[in-house]
Amino acid sequence: MTMSGRGSTKSPARDASTEGARAVAAARRDQRGGGARIWVVAGLVAILVIGGLYAVYQSSTSSAGAADPERYDVGSPGPGEEAPDFTLPGTNGQDVSLSDFRGENVLLYFHEGLGCQACWDQIRDLEAATPQLEEAGVDQLVSITNAPQDLLVQKMDDDGLESLALADPDLAVIEAYEANKYGMMGDTTAGHSFILVDGQGEIVWRADYGGAPDYTMYLPVDTILADLEAARTDR
Repeated sequence: MTMSGRGSTKSPARDASTEGARAVAAARRDQRGGGARIWVVAGLVAILVIGGLYAVYQSSTSSAGAADPERYDVGSPGPGEEAPDFTLPGTNGQDVSLSDFRGENVLLYFHEGLGCQACWDQIRDLEAATPQLEEAGVDQLVSITNAPQDLLVQKMDDDGLESLALADPDLAVIEAYEANKYGMMGDTTAGHSFILVDGQGEIVWRADYGGAPDYTMYLPVDTILADLEAARTDR
């Protein structure tokens, strides 16, 4: 009797089909594995990039927090010279003389006036830093600009400022201190100048920040105090 052999003999077509399926499955596994490897590599690159950006951010933040020296001019009269006395109407409703502050260290701040909001922001931040100013040896902050007294009073009130401001509409004091030589408005206003006068009426530090090429109208208080300390160290 001859057996048909259907249960033991494999069809060539079926073998080819099976091998093809296995090849496709293997290819898919390789593809999935390759894709996974690509995602792993991409993830590592992303982590490195993010880490690098964070390091840069931390570095820039630390640098921003540090008080770097600022370039400034030193006009005349300067350190070691007697500060010219003056009398100007103040926002306290009285005529104020520099000699009224004998025995105290007075920081005079000459600025551009009503149209310079950055200048008023400077006063605001100086007032907020009163403890730091006192620690640096500043007893009084007095600002001087060319605004008329009534408008000066109104502006100080509008901005909630409490320090003493003096009106010099004729520029008599501004010109006596040559503070109008360091600003973007020519000689018609003061620029952005700080002058520290000690209790004996002598100028111990001067910084005219408002001149060319930067025409600075605002500085962080830490920068101002750092410049003051650096000047004291150099003396």
